[in-house]
Amino acid sequence: MKRLLLILITVFISQSVFADSGFKVPPKQLADLVDAPRQPGVTISPDKKWVALLARPGAKSIEELAQEEVKLAGLRINTSIFAPSRSSGYTGITLKEVNGDKQITVKNLPAGKIMSVSFSPNSEYLAFIVENKQGLTLWSYNLKKNKTKQVSKKTINASLGGTKYRWKRDSTGFYTRLTVAKASEKPQMSLAAIEPVIQVTSGKKAAVRTYSNLLKTPYDEALLEFLANSQLAEIKLSGKITTLGKVAMYKGFSISPDGKYLLVSQIKKPFSYLVPASRFPLETQVWTTKGKLVTQVADLASGENIPKGFDSVREGRRNVSWRSDVASTLVWAEAQDGGNMNVDVGYHDHVYTWASPFTGDPELLQKVERRFSNITWGNNTFATISDWRFSDRQFREWKFNPSDSKDQKVLFQERSYNDRYSDPGSFVMQRNQFGLNVIKTFNNNNSVYLTGNGASSQGNIPFLNQFDFSTKKVTNLWQSQAPYYERVVLVLNDQADKVMTLRESTTEQPNFFVRDLSKNTLTQFTDFPHPTPAFVGISKEKLTYTRNDGVELSGTLYLPAGYDKSQGPLPTLIWAYPREYKDKAVAGQVSDSPYEFVRVSYWGPMPHLAQGFAVFSGAKMPIVGFDDALPNDTFREQLVASAQAAVDVLVEKGVTDKNRIAIAGHSYGAFMVANLLAHSDLFKAGIARSGAYNRTLTPFGFQGEERSFWEGQQAYASMSPFFHAEKINEPMLMIHGKEDPNSGTFPMQSERMFAALKGLGGNARLVMLPHEQHGYRARESLLHMLWEQHQWLEKYVATADSDAKKH
Repeated sequence: MKRLLLILITVFISQSVFADSGFKVPPKQLADLVDAPRQPGVTISPDKKWVALLARPGAKSIEELAQEEVKLAGLRINTSIFAPSRSSGYTGITLKEVNGDKQITVKNLPAGKIMSVSFSPNSEYLAFIVENKQGLTLWSYNLKKNKTKQVSKKTINASLGGTKYRWKRDSTGFYTRLTVAKASEKPQMSLAAIEPVIQVTSGKKAAVRTYSNLLKTPYDEALLEFLANSQLAEIKLSGKITTLGKVAMYKGFSISPDGKYLLVSQIKKPFSYLVPASRFPLETQVWTTKGKLVTQVADLASGENIPKGFDSVREGRRNVSWRSDVASTLVWAEAQDGGNMNVDVGYHDHVYTWASPFTGDPELLQKVERRFSNITWGNNTFATISDWRFSDRQFREWKFNPSDSKDQKVLFQERSYNDRYSDPGSFVMQRNQFGLNVIKTFNNNNSVYLTGNGASSQGNIPFLNQFDFSTKKVTNLWQSQAPYYERVVLVLNDQADKVMTLRESTTEQPNFFVRDLSKNTLTQFTDFPHPTPAFVGISKEKLTYTRNDGVELSGTLYLPAGYDKSQGPLPTLIWAYPREYKDKAVAGQVSDSPYEFVRVSYWGPMPHLAQGFAVFSGAKMPIVGFDDALPNDTFREQLVASAQAAVDVLVEKGVTDKNRIAIAGHSYGAFMVANLLAHSDLFKAGIARSGAYNRTLTPFGFQGEERSFWEGQQAYASMSPFFHAEKINEPMLMIHGKEDPNSGTFPMQSERMFAALKGLGGNARLVMLPHEQHGYRARESLLHMLWEQHQWLEKYVATADSDAKKH
């Protein structure tokens, strides 16, 4: 009787206010999730004696998102402070001793966002940026004197993003990019300056993916140049400033390990109207630390003509960086295939080094068969190099000797980069004589330490291992034990028997601990509160099941606190995100742990447990390219088969009412929702957030699809739910940020899909959130999102005729 009364009240409320305008607030238990405490950020001093805990703020206000910004060349810039708009920061800093009880709260912090917090190389200072209405300024905190001070009143230019400052190797100061103009001096567009915008093809293929916020007019070019121009400078801790070089559009800068040189990159004209700033012409130079040019290293042309393909690159010297293990040597890669992995060559990349004083010729370090991925440096005779290929998702890594090109490489790993079970882990790093992180080796460079998630069919089981390259033997030093999920975040000593871990269980919130492996002791380091006490008691269970084509699937089932099967099956919300694979076995791998803390965030499906729903989160929806077929050739069939398998296992378990199931997802998950509503009758309703629905609007590829529309018209049409909108006969709620810059999910995607459903007589609701991008950040937006979802599920799923009622 009470349930019936609640249903009647809910229906009345839905009918009376569901169509109202303005921001809404969901029931308190859901609303409280938006204001729940965030887990602090963490940074650790180089000497491993101090941990800085960085307090995170709550959600932004809509007023903050509404602040002035310009959208240029794929960038969003706050023109009043020459910095990226919508930046995130911290609200406070607390220092804790690793091996003691001392705790310091950093006081006298200025008003504004605290960001880019870092210890000095000698661990005696903490530096940070403060962003406020006056701009970005650099501050320092002296650990010995417990004193905070502003290093300089000069503001920093971060319009092009990237690193805001770098510590000098000797900890006496910083290098940074200073603002050179005032916001009031920005170019003004006059009517006399309005002119036609003309673009001409070159005859070369320029199959660029769909980008947003590109330059459109000569005025845009002038404004970008004004905002991006900066002055490189050295700033001493005392505040003394020495400018370096000329004013230019500096994109990045880094210091050689020995502190004697600067590697400086700057974007150049001509700008492009087809690609974002990340693909503009880029010049890279080596300077002395006094700003004198030593040599030009690279001069990359515009990336407009990069060949089609996810592993295609620009021609020329790319990924230029310093070797971490020697004083001042550059390293970079150069394509040997015109940047096109489809070209048949023996080696797709060559990797070169160039040592100071940069007067000799660069030396060939390695020939790389596939596309160069990365080098992780250890010492002069130990490093690892990796390559990859998109077509079969393969990744390989070898140990090699940087000092002897004739020394044979030793294979360390070869796997699909989707294959979690075969991932050996990440190298434990140590600081070398230059204060830089390099691979920690021992036993005459034969052995290393590895940490990883330890993915397995039983879930993630984090580990600390020792690996011997000469014998290929793996020795386990420590592994997480049930009922806890614990992973190593830092190795605290040379013997690797003292570590800092992050530990949690299904009922205990994550906290940091210090674990002494030699003494078998565990000491709690932090005591963060439970972020969502109102959701204590939720049950969690990992379910594994099989699709009709034999692909193994999994997902995590959550049930409301106090639920018992005697209460009957529940309305259920399934949340998922499709992913492409080339290997059937890899597609079904488990990707989390049954012992992880039950996190109830406002972002995913978990809030609706408070609504009496069962939640099936992370339901696997793999799209597999069997044999020689591409994954998307059978996208719809595999998607529906995965959804059917998820529904079947939930109904068979007895917790789900098969007539009251909703499907939901964000981004590509929203694309999934629309397809499942169009091509199946498994669900009562759907919620699709920030989605794409017409793939012809992204004609040069999308997600994991490399073919252009003209090469794969059938796949584009088959996969686009917009082309099948007449088949969607279930209610679909669409939510989208009005300022979504994501290349595949322009707001137009939702607007056009809604227009189609409206024109066809479908049941749809479109909510466009002001000032929001692909994800939503304003407190008002998040509350309203939860309200919309709550109302939609209550109206179309929770109160729908259940299977129990029918019988």
